[in-house]
Amino acid sequence: MRAPGAGSASVASLVLLWLLGLPWTWSTAVALGVYVGGGGWRFLRIVCKTARRDLFGLFVLMRVRLELRWHQRARHTIPRIFQEVVRRQPEHLALVDAGSGVCWTFAQLDAYSNAVANLFCHLGYTPGDVVAIFLEGRPEFVGLWLGLAKAGMEAALLNVNLRREPLIFCLGTSGAKALVFGRELAAVVAEVSGQLGKSLVKFCSGDVGPEGVLPDTQLLDPLLKEASTAPLAQPPGKGMDDRLFYIYTSGTTGLPKAAIVVHSSMQAADVLYDCLPLYHSAGNIIGVGQCLIYGLTVVLRKKFSASRFWDDCVKYNCTVVQYIGEICRYLLKQPVSEAEGRHRVRLAVGNGLRPAIWEEFTERFGVRQVGEFYGATECNCSIANMDGKVGSCGFNSRILPNVYPIRLVKVNEDTMELLRDAQGLCIPCQAGEPGLLVGQINQQDPLRRFDGYISESATSRKITHSVFRKGDSAYLSGDVLVMDELGYMYFRDRSGDTFRWRGENVSTTEVEGVLSRLLGQTDVAVYGVAVPENGLMKSAVAQGRRECSRSSIKCLLLWRALFQVEGTGGVEGKAGMAAIADPHGQLSPNALYQELQKVLAPYARPIFLRLLPQVDTTGAAPCLFVYPSVF
Repeated sequence: MRAPGAGSASVASLVLLWLLGLPWTWSTAVALGVYVGGGGWRFLRIVCKTARRDLFGLFVLMRVRLELRWHQRARHTIPRIFQEVVRRQPEHLALVDAGSGVCWTFAQLDAYSNAVANLFCHLGYTPGDVVAIFLEGRPEFVGLWLGLAKAGMEAALLNVNLRREPLIFCLGTSGAKALVFGRELAAVVAEVSGQLGKSLVKFCSGDVGPEGVLPDTQLLDPLLKEASTAPLAQPPGKGMDDRLFYIYTSGTTGLPKAAIVVHSSMQAADVLYDCLPLYHSAGNIIGVGQCLIYGLTVVLRKKFSASRFWDDCVKYNCTVVQYIGEICRYLLKQPVSEAEGRHRVRLAVGNGLRPAIWEEFTERFGVRQVGEFYGATECNCSIANMDGKVGSCGFNSRILPNVYPIRLVKVNEDTMELLRDAQGLCIPCQAGEPGLLVGQINQQDPLRRFDGYISESATSRKITHSVFRKGDSAYLSGDVLVMDELGYMYFRDRSGDTFRWRGENVSTTEVEGVLSRLLGQTDVAVYGVAVPENGLMKSAVAQGRRECSRSSIKCLLLWRALFQVEGTGGVEGKAGMAAIADPHGQLSPNALYQELQKVLAPYARPIFLRLLPQVDTTGAAPCLFVYPSVF
């Protein structure tokens, strides 16, 4: 559509002529002439419908950009900003642990993090050293990485679901010199302790159980009690663009990569009820980050509980909650309770809320605004829904699209290869066409920079060139979205070697590698499959049985544990399907299940198996599966 391009020119001419001193009537007439000559009347409709949204978005964008650049020039870091918050309100509540009832004021959080900084400096760690944190979400988690940041050290935040090989891999890629783990994960660490290397120093946080402390492990709490709670005498010379911590994300290019999250990733938000994992960016940056930067109280619950959600919100007077799509669906499945009508929540912030339940969620629970957003940990093309458009994860202005240079570009649907025009540039999608989301990279702009991963090869695979113009660089999100005529964007699918299940990104490359090793280097293909809604389930099962009886393909349910929460279909994301070459019918699903429990996190274990004479890696046959509840 040509109109938006012509419209941009007309708006630009309007502003220019007004700045030159021409009356508004003349400026408007000239701008309208430019517009009509370049595009047509459709653009006028777009302006009328989106001007208010775009102006508000522009205001937010400019405010955030100016604030970040001010912090950048002043070389402010999260610890420095936090110190100002502590000075302003030392006795205000900072963190509340909804599980234990423990409350920390800003002064207490400051003292704990100072003790962490002083202890690790005393133990000989220096700025730039990496310390891995492996414990469930509680105030100590925040105090640990904040204290390390005060000392110029970098925390690697480990997913508490990691086991054995994946855990060893993540520790290895981070280059951690020390590991701090919670007492609740002592058994997990014990399983891999002999493979971690003698140079890795281990600390246990929390009370020791009857089994005692692990060999070669120091108890952290007694050491912190002896450490000074005063600020460091010589803080490190860090700036806003230096690394804050590493977050592990499966991404779209293979094994989990440590995404470098810089200080400029922090955004303003309201008081939050945060029941999301703190090893992910949503729980730690969108949630806890607002506590540290803006002095707001954050209520933590280490694991989401549908039955306690609204009770917690009432008890702690929460005004904003965080969600992922699964949370909203689980809440709607709960019986109506008194608490859901007594809370003060006005805003829900998150991603993955299905359009089908969006309005049901807001109407039943009285949540006035949904702040759906899109943005991976490391991406430079984050977008947000600022006006409550149902189903949309954000927008990009059709009036002035280059103010925030992101774009949907055409790709080959089978290979996801970028399609280019005769000049070698990527081809932008028209309204209604699905495309890959990309963001132009500008390392001087904190909103558009891409800091990448520890692995240089992983970083290079997320960058392409000559997208907007010859020779430029752009970040490849790996996600397919679609944009409507007004610029609203809607998430369509995830491309590449990953799928999302139970709120986690699952790397097919990682799962394939583990399965192949367990099965003696057998050919394996892993992919995600949508689980049908209840109404479609019986017919799908019947079709699966008919197909299985007519062919040599065996379709086996790997296990039922994942469905015990609800026992229904229509689960968020895609379930893992593993196609395995088993020409002689020798595979034992039960034995494989036992082994997978030891080496893969629960969310990464395939739900379904397909046993085939051989695995076709060039294309995917229709998925046949058996649903557990019909047995």
